[in-house]
Amino acid sequence: MKKNKFYYCIVAVAFLFAACNKKETSFNISSPDSNISVEFTLSKDGQPLYMVNHKSKTVIDTSFMSFDFKDLPALKDNFKIVSTSSNTVNEDWDMPWGEQLTVNNNYNELVVNLEEQSEVKRLVNIHFKVYNDGVGFRYEFPEQEHLKEILITDENTEFNLTDDHKVWWIPGDWDIYEHLYNETKFSEIDALSKRNHENLAATYIPENAVNTPVTMKTADGLYLSFHEADLTNYAGMTLKVDHENLKMVSELVGSDRLGGKAKVTLPFNTPWRTIQIAEKAGDLIESKMVLNLNDPNEIGDVSYFTPMKYVGIWWEMHIGKSTWDMEGSQDMNTWTEGKSATSKHGATTENAKKYIDFASQNGIKGLLVEGWNTGWDKWLSDADAREGLFDFMTPYADYNFDEVMDYAEEKGVEIIMHHETSAAPLTYEKQMDEAYKFMKDNGINSVKTGYVGEIIPKGEYHHGQWMVNHYHKVLEEAAKMKIAVNAHEPIKATGKRRTYPNAISREGLRGQEFNAWATDGGNPPNHISIVAFTRMLSGPIDFTPGVFNIKFDEYKKSNQVNTTLAHQLALYVVIYSPIQMACDLPEHYMVDGKVHPAFKFISDVGVDWQQSKVLDGEIGDYVTIARQERVTGNWFVGGVTDENERTQTVAFDFLETDKTYKAIIYRDAPNAHWDNNPQVYEIKEMEVTKESTIDIKLASGGGFAISIIQD
Repeated sequence: MKKNKFYYCIVAVAFLFAACNKKETSFNISSPDSNISVEFTLSKDGQPLYMVNHKSKTVIDTSFMSFDFKDLPALKDNFKIVSTSSNTVNEDWDMPWGEQLTVNNNYNELVVNLEEQSEVKRLVNIHFKVYNDGVGFRYEFPEQEHLKEILITDENTEFNLTDDHKVWWIPGDWDIYEHLYNETKFSEIDALSKRNHENLAATYIPENAVNTPVTMKTADGLYLSFHEADLTNYAGMTLKVDHENLKMVSELVGSDRLGGKAKVTLPFNTPWRTIQIAEKAGDLIESKMVLNLNDPNEIGDVSYFTPMKYVGIWWEMHIGKSTWDMEGSQDMNTWTEGKSATSKHGATTENAKKYIDFASQNGIKGLLVEGWNTGWDKWLSDADAREGLFDFMTPYADYNFDEVMDYAEEKGVEIIMHHETSAAPLTYEKQMDEAYKFMKDNGINSVKTGYVGEIIPKGEYHHGQWMVNHYHKVLEEAAKMKIAVNAHEPIKATGKRRTYPNAISREGLRGQEFNAWATDGGNPPNHISIVAFTRMLSGPIDFTPGVFNIKFDEYKKSNQVNTTLAHQLALYVVIYSPIQMACDLPEHYMVDGKVHPAFKFISDVGVDWQQSKVLDGEIGDYVTIARQERVTGNWFVGGVTDENERTQTVAFDFLETDKTYKAIIYRDAPNAHWDNNPQVYEIKEMEVTKESTIDIKLASGGGFAISIIQD
């Protein structure tokens, strides 16, 4: 198969049910393998509803669909089916970067065209796509005479569950995703209890709702995950919980200024509502349904971005060694333990050169520098004056921008720009053209953006339509300038990286930094074994792994990372991102003047993959993933566990037949423990073939990582 082209094998059959079929009100559509089916029908009152079956069992029972509008009657019932059409698509497309090279997009689809039996005869189409791994559907409002512009006050899409499933969830916060995941029965979800969290800069939870992706496991062992795809010009969707009826209903993020949820001009399509369905937990991770529900690449070549590992002047601010501002006031100790006596400005010319030297000597391509530009000294001290705070081009006096850029070029290290908007998007939009031109003039091709704090203007939220459109504008403007974007405090990923592959990664979860400054003990040992089956289903994660100095007692005695060192290595494979940070300080990667032996795995591990396979996993307990690097063909395996030690059997049946490989195994030492003894590890080399299997013991909070290189 050739690279970088779309391949289509489309078998399409269209049916038009016109006047002779007006009485038909129920239609079925199945997945290509016939295991998943959707039934669409109208109730006796003419209200649209759907049901989803997996094999012989119902997974989504009778679920109604409707909309409420401002100053217009609800779009709910009294519909008739005007026509339907169906189609089958089977195509392959190549990812410019990603978890795998080629993605198969195979589905059966049904479009139901509805007309309201009223004087104005409003029209809406409901479009279903059924894959072997789940279902996507959306609402399509065609151009019509009596409906031009609508202000949606509620979208009422139901997901009627069949039992009180086990759920892994975070609250439906309109401003932030940085909550710990909860594991409860559906009937025990209580998002409102999470309203006040001292470690979150902005939070708003108005309903007992959950954010997506939200993942469930049925009593029969079936896995379900609910999310959305192609979120464009619309509000982000949370799911309101109905305990009594075991039902979720879409609850869009609102706008106090708008007085509703989303204002749209017809014609218009909503995002896809998605239900992933899997018999194994790992199949959720391997699914590309959310990506497939997005449009193909619209921006063309993105070779200006190369997947890479990077270091950064970042972690030292979180642990309190240094500050973002030159005055020495803005480190994370300001929020937790009081100002650190040893804090000093991190982004100095001298310090940047130190990181560049380390990166150059150890196969790390990139350097992120935070706190290089003026304005940080006013950021927290005057939160109400955030408009115009940063200009993204003026360095502090102790940071010689040109000297750092020249030194980085000499050493072959790429600088990553940092734009903290302070949640003032209008200011950022005014400066984007100049800031992006400044980047390109200096040979900088990627930017990490940030939106810490409550959104300005007041009345807008991080996940509402206004901010969805802002994030989209950033991608569009950056693409024009051939710039890649890693967004922090973002709107959730919904697969738009297929359409805009300059959207390389994002935060959108409780990341590594919480271990450094959160007052609730940081991320627990089971954090990643949940994240892999929830947040990671939406897209790449800039989690910033690689902490070797687990306790960092010289800076903060009350905080630590709640994993072993081997667990940190495993994250480079378990968590997917085309950019991966080695987040610790250069001195923490040194032992007796030499590079730490375990750092070789970070130097070797890939970031861009030919294929990925989930070898084993159970949500909240453990996960093991193997990925094959593009170009080299080398394989890497990573596995992590929760607070329970366990033995993981790794079978190498993913390797090629009749070939021998050298495997370098980085694993917990026998006496390792995430709290009592987190930094002890072992390195073992052995030969493996396709027939090989090994048993690896994982400590409590532990993990393992394997490099597999063909001899």
